[in-house]
Amino acid sequence: MTAPRGMAEEPLVVVADSRLLRRLLLLLRPYRLMTAGAVAVLLGGAMMQLVGPELTRRALDVAVPNRDAGLLTTLAGLYLGALLLEFGFEYFQTLLTTAIGQRVMFDLRATIFRHLQKLSIPYFDAHPVGRLMTRVTSDVETLNELFSSGVVTVFGDIFTLLAIMTMMVVIDWRLALVAFSTIPLMYLVARVFRGGVRRAMRDIRGRLAALNAYLQEQISGMRVTQLFAREGASAARFAELNDAHLEAHLRSITIYAIFFPAVELLTSLAVALLLWYGGLRAFDGTLTVGTLAAFIQLTRRFFQPLQDLSEKFNLLQSAMASSERIFALLDAVPSVQEAAAPTPLPTPVRGEVRFEDVWFRYQPDGAWVLKGVSFTVQPGTTTALVGHTGAGKTTIVALLLRFHDPERGRITVDGVDVRELSFGELRTAIGYVQQDLFLFTGDIERNLVLDGRVTPERARRAAADVGADVVIDRLPGGWQARLAERGRNLSTGERQLLAFARAMARDPSILVLDEATSSVDAESEARIQAALARLMTGRTSLVIAHRLSTIVHADQILVLHHGEVRERGTHRELLAMDGLYGRLHRLQFEVGAPGGAAA
Repeated sequence: MTAPRGMAEEPLVVVADSRLLRRLLLLLRPYRLMTAGAVAVLLGGAMMQLVGPELTRRALDVAVPNRDAGLLTTLAGLYLGALLLEFGFEYFQTLLTTAIGQRVMFDLRATIFRHLQKLSIPYFDAHPVGRLMTRVTSDVETLNELFSSGVVTVFGDIFTLLAIMTMMVVIDWRLALVAFSTIPLMYLVARVFRGGVRRAMRDIRGRLAALNAYLQEQISGMRVTQLFAREGASAARFAELNDAHLEAHLRSITIYAIFFPAVELLTSLAVALLLWYGGLRAFDGTLTVGTLAAFIQLTRRFFQPLQDLSEKFNLLQSAMASSERIFALLDAVPSVQEAAAPTPLPTPVRGEVRFEDVWFRYQPDGAWVLKGVSFTVQPGTTTALVGHTGAGKTTIVALLLRFHDPERGRITVDGVDVRELSFGELRTAIGYVQQDLFLFTGDIERNLVLDGRVTPERARRAAADVGADVVIDRLPGGWQARLAERGRNLSTGERQLLAFARAMARDPSILVLDEATSSVDAESEARIQAALARLMTGRTSLVIAHRLSTIVHADQILVLHHGEVRERGTHRELLAMDGLYGRLHRLQFEVGAPGGAAA
């Protein structure tokens, strides 16, 4: 039994922009020098923007009235030089800010991936793969745009605004007040649209995550879709999600279709007010034409950073929505915590496994999956778990491997509570072959030496012991044969043989087999059973079985029913009891027995 896996978007705790921004800016800490260099270049570019208006004022107020061609030529040369310097500053600004953005994203992707590896299995049960892929790819790429063309250049825009405001006030404070008169309106427009933009961007990220999650699920389950002729229904559902994503984008476009023209309108309004007021003053001789021309240039340059900030506001809102989701992922705490100071297992590992009054449920308010389960697996013995689907067999294994922790009771290995062991030591001591096996894309050798302690020679010996070498030798390329995604170019039985060899290559003290021979043919099963007889010698074995013929020689059989151990004993003892085990045995081996269906 597994935890429920929902498709609904996970809820997000909305935090203040300032907190998100502080966390985003902390990502720049390793690149302080590059960031300082980028800011310095931005400041240089901002200073160059002040040169043009001043040169224009001197040309119109001094050079032109005095017919001073030499001064006019000098001013034109200086203007050209300022433009070339501005070009150089912008070139280096682009190089630096883009390099910073790419490095920050490299670090962020690595941090997210490392954090994902630390999260407990319940987290992945509750969050579809497509949503997590969106976090690592699309959401991170949105932040890349912020760092490459947003967060650093904001400093340059702010400095440019301050410098231009200062220069305007120094030249003529009354004209400056006229130019600044539209700023309150600009602020009001930004305030009005801010909430809508943030909601729209958050909605877009959520709809994209849902789209990716559905796409990943449908591609993975394409065989089932085609088998049940569900192509039309699947396409219709995808169209619904795609349409919802489109609508979210169109809502954001509508918001910006109003916002940006409003900003441009206010810029033009400020210039019109300047022309009107400055023209009136020029009529009575209290203002020169050069000063008015310079002010118009300064006003345009003043509103350019404001327009840039407006565009960055769009980028910032999108980044805020993405960062909310990224930080929600990074703030997720593993539900199964590794011990801060792990206790080592005794050496050598004997392999005694003990469950002591273990209670467990997947949801805090859900039904109990295990209820007061207690048993001991003595070192070197085999214990089998049998029972109907949902009885709790696989959950027992998941608790032993610490994919989950029990709500009550405890589990020990050689007398040490598994919660006191490091994950690495616990899982290294256990060889696990699961029914839902997984092989990675790559060659066979890579799949069998996943544990860094396993050498290729050990992997080859393990493959020979379980008969997987026969499968490997007949593949083109042998041990270097490439496996498709999840090993789909192999049969289920062949994949199971490789998974068995992979577990055995670790030479574990404890073997856990979850229907390890359920998908192999009779010949392969006979070969594996013969290998198991050798490999189980001296090892503690915990076997989940539906076919009772595979566990008749187990030292102990536990019969689970609705999360409780109802019967225990050897095969003969349980048959003599004529209880649940006896009924399962009759259903499987006595043709025509009452109840008829196989367990």
